[in-house]
Amino acid sequence: MTFGEPEGYDVDARPRPLGRRNRSQVAAAAACLVLGTGLIGGAVAGSWLTGDADRPGSRGSFAAAGDMWHNVPVDQLFPPTVQGKGAGPGGADRFWTRIAVAPDSGCRDAFDPLLRKALAPVGCERLLRATYTDATQSHVTTVGLLFTTADAAGMTVLADRFDRDRLDRRTDLMPLPYAAEGTAAAGFGARQRAAWAISVLTDAPVVVYAVSGWADGRAVDTPQPAEDAMESGATTAPAQAGLGHEAQGLADRVERGLRKKAGTATERPS
Repeated sequence: MTFGEPEGYDVDARPRPLGRRNRSQVAAAAACLVLGTGLIGGAVAGSWLTGDADRPGSRGSFAAAGDMWHNVPVDQLFPPTVQGKGAGPGGADRFWTRIAVAPDSGCRDAFDPLLRKALAPVGCERLLRATYTDATQSHVTTVGLLFTTADAAGMTVLADRFDRDRLDRRTDLMPLPYAAEGTAAAGFGARQRAAWAISVLTDAPVVVYAVSGWADGRAVDTPQPAEDAMESGATTAPAQAGLGHEAQGLADRVERGLRKKAGTATERPS
């Protein structure tokens, strides 16, 4: 079964097929199509060249984050005091005080050999570190910000590898602490590491880590990744002391501060 073309009426009320258009109508329609396409294309191109580049997580904020090691004051990267509401075991609040800031440096002697090798693909632009103690001065925690030379793709590859191979849980890939003489962390060395956390960011060229231990300098035979030490029912000494929460809580809050600064670093003044 077939259907004929529907009919309309011209100005003299004579029937004509609706599907037909005269040349002037066709030309006008084509012109509108070209103009509309041009306007849409211009709008898309404009979005590429203007504010969209400054969205958090975009190329603009990624580059801005990479410059933060020399553009942002240390007190904004590592605040003198950090509040950890709900960051302790059972949702208890935590409060940390900064007791030492390491001079910004490279990575040559800052990591054990295997961790340095694992991080090598993203390079090392600068390493910033600070050590905190809890309100009771019973625990010490070093937080580090490794600013890499990698692009977003390189950071994603490393993050995927850490996640796939669980490199953040290997005891031979624990970060080193920063021990400062004359502070509660004076005896915080490699043997004193109790719990740790490592986070490879993909929206900034930064690796965030933290490692915690006791302030009295006691050695630890069975260190645990913070994720394990924070599990309900964990009975190891680091878990019972809440040292997993110390490492993860401080790492999370320093990371949040960095993300917040990176997200606003490229905003234009109003």
